[in-house]
Amino acid sequence: MTSLLGEYECKLDSKSRFLLPAGLRKQIDPSAKEQFVMNRGFEGCLVLYPVNEWEKISKTLRGLNLFVAKNRTFYRQFHNGATSVGLDNNGRVLVPKTLMKFADIDKEAVLFAYADRIELWAKEKYDAIMEQDSEAFASLAEEVMGSLDEGPDID
Repeated sequence: MTSLLGEYECKLDSKSRFLLPAGLRKQIDPSAKEQFVMNRGFEGCLVLYPVNEWEKISKTLRGLNLFVAKNRTFYRQFHNGATSVGLDNNGRVLVPKTLMKFADIDKEAVLFAYADRIELWAKEKYDAIMEQDSEAFASLAEEVMGSLDEGPDID
């Protein structure tokens, strides 16, 4: 599994394209062949999946029983807006207008890479979400991570 990492500020040009930073490009598995799927994400961002990672997610989703209403609803919502995109000769990605509108992206954006995806945020929205205070984050960390083993057993 890919483990992408990094936070990059970028600007969109007049044609709604952004340059995928070299630091991120180096992390993308070559099997993706500079092809991606861009989709609506949670909390109002967009998500850019390298195509090989999108295929893994799609394989998992194909296992859903589509005779179950909530599965169909999830499947539709998850794929709503999914668009194939690739890097142009200059390493830029075109953001479809409908997705730009969904994420309220204008000129300034932030790319936030983690796990198998790259989130694309309107800069103002990203800054607002990341401005939570350290005490709230500490509480969240305890809630999410507190039940994990704290390390190896020492006999």
